[in-house]
Amino acid sequence: MHTGHGVTDMRRSTPLVRLLPSAVATLALALLMLAAPARAAGPAVVVLPTTGEVDGVMAQYLVDGIARAEREGAPAVLVELNTPGGSLDDTQRITGAFLDSTVPVIVWVAPAGGRAASAGTFITLAANLVYMAPGTNIGAASPVDSSGADITGTLGVKVMNDAVANISAIAQARGRPVAWAASTVSDAKSYTASDAVAAGAADGIAATEADVLASANGKTISVAGGASVTLALGGVSTEVVGMSPFQLFLRVLGDPNLAFILFLLGVLLLVFELANPNIVTGIGGALALVLAFIGFSDLPVNVAGLLLVSFGVILLALETQIPSHGVLTVIAGACVAIGAGTLYGNPGAPTIPGVEVAWPVIVVAVGLTVLFGVVIAVTAFLVRRMRNSPVLVGSLRVAGEAAIVSTDINPLGTVHAVGEEWTARSLDGRPLARGAAVRVVRQDGLVLYVSPVEPRPAT
Repeated sequence: MHTGHGVTDMRRSTPLVRLLPSAVATLALALLMLAAPARAAGPAVVVLPTTGEVDGVMAQYLVDGIARAEREGAPAVLVELNTPGGSLDDTQRITGAFLDSTVPVIVWVAPAGGRAASAGTFITLAANLVYMAPGTNIGAASPVDSSGADITGTLGVKVMNDAVANISAIAQARGRPVAWAASTVSDAKSYTASDAVAAGAADGIAATEADVLASANGKTISVAGGASVTLALGGVSTEVVGMSPFQLFLRVLGDPNLAFILFLLGVLLLVFELANPNIVTGIGGALALVLAFIGFSDLPVNVAGLLLVSFGVILLALETQIPSHGVLTVIAGACVAIGAGTLYGNPGAPTIPGVEVAWPVIVVAVGLTVLFGVVIAVTAFLVRRMRNSPVLVGSLRVAGEAAIVSTDINPLGTVHAVGEEWTARSLDGRPLARGAAVRVVRQDGLVLYVSPVEPRPAT
């Protein structure tokens, strides 16, 4: 009986066992069929969407993208460019990477309405092939300062000559019209897409990415080392390589408004940490300052502006210790406003657009600073007016209270009495050293007259 059952079970399982090899073979064949087109297609064109100001993050992104294309054996690199300009040093890194690339570099100024202005002109002309979307423009690469004005004097002449020589060398290396390229710098000329094509500065107008690849297909160009390459882009796939999350984060920090806010917040938290030691505000303030200085690394920061903002915050902190009736708050607000307005100076580069803290951000920052100071002053005034306070009875009185000299009194100084810092004067005019024990004899407004506490004679 047991044997019969065993035979029956084996027979029932036989069809499944026979189907298993067939299923495995079918799956393997399907995987091979899917893999075959991928191998046949070969390496894809690396597409690098590039927008915003030219900075260190953009330069590193494009350098890494070209290096990746060279490692993968990509047939070309397509840079979709839309920029108002940026740092000259970073521009030179990008143009150097384009000129040294063994992979053909195509720049497509897009989308419609975009531009390759200022530093973008240098970058565009450094590519092997240039295409522009309808409604785009290129040029306006003249040297300017942070306010958009011409750089005058000997410095202006030097910067202008250097920029003209740089863009002329790039145009000559790529077979572009040198005089046309120089005019974008020397005369601040800006050209439409059709004007650039007519002058030979661009190779064509392309509305879509597919149009760019179709137009570039079959063209023969020279890459680094003098080798000639004929582009075979018919039917190739594209691989969009965007910025990494870390690079995107760095670009966000590079916003001049955010960098200022982080700096102001960091200084406020650190000052609060010094007045009221705790771990949270100290760590938060240090982190905010680190992030702010990361953002400042690609911005033309004026040290005087940083010092003014810091000084304003320190005055705000002193409002809690010195009864100035709001005077320190007003000065603090002025320092923050002036410091924010002058935080970014002359970038010292001909292709970087003006950088400044937006006026709405300045107004909000100053408003919050003054509001915070007013709250401190009003709170301190109300505390002194409290009828049930052990320090004050009726009106402002601290007579008879013990105090410690905070700064030398000669003839004026400060004392720490009833939990606050007060301006003090010696009652009999004698100098009193810091740390001396005194007693408040009388009060004249916000000035305390004190006398030293005589030590008891030893018995």
